[in-house]
Amino acid sequence: MTVQTDRIERDVLIAAPVERVWELITSAEHMGRWLGDAGAEIDLRPGGKLSLSWREHGTHYGRVEAVEPPHRFVYRWLAEIDAQEEPTPANSTLTEFMLTAEGDGTRVAVAESGFDGLDVDPASRGATFASHTRGWTAELDELLGYAAGTPAGR
Repeated sequence: MTVQTDRIERDVLIAAPVERVWELITSAEHMGRWLGDAGAEIDLRPGGKLSLSWREHGTHYGRVEAVEPPHRFVYRWLAEIDAQEEPTPANSTLTEFMLTAEGDGTRVAVAESGFDGLDVDPASRGATFASHTRGWTAELDELLGYAAGTPAGR
């Protein structure tokens, strides 16, 4: 059995069209509610700045890497909370959202990678990987609930 330590992959099926789910994943208004709980800022263009905030954890800063509406959104976010340096493979991980129509809904696949390249001690790297592994399960559950309870156009 191979233990994965560099890449987390999760997916969920949301009962909404791709365009609606795209809005929930790329809009700061929405992302700051289901992914973060204390707001978000997104300059939705390659090279644009991104921040995701949590009341209990602080803010993760990052950079948008790819925007391919309405199917692919990629960003790099710093591994260290509240750090505001330029994201690189040594200090950040890469998160990719892929949206695919599936029946009347949308399959959202998320992959976060780059943990093995973080320039931190192995114990910190392992703790970050474990935390994010648990986090993506919880966050996609949040997205499911948020999508079900948020009217279109909000």
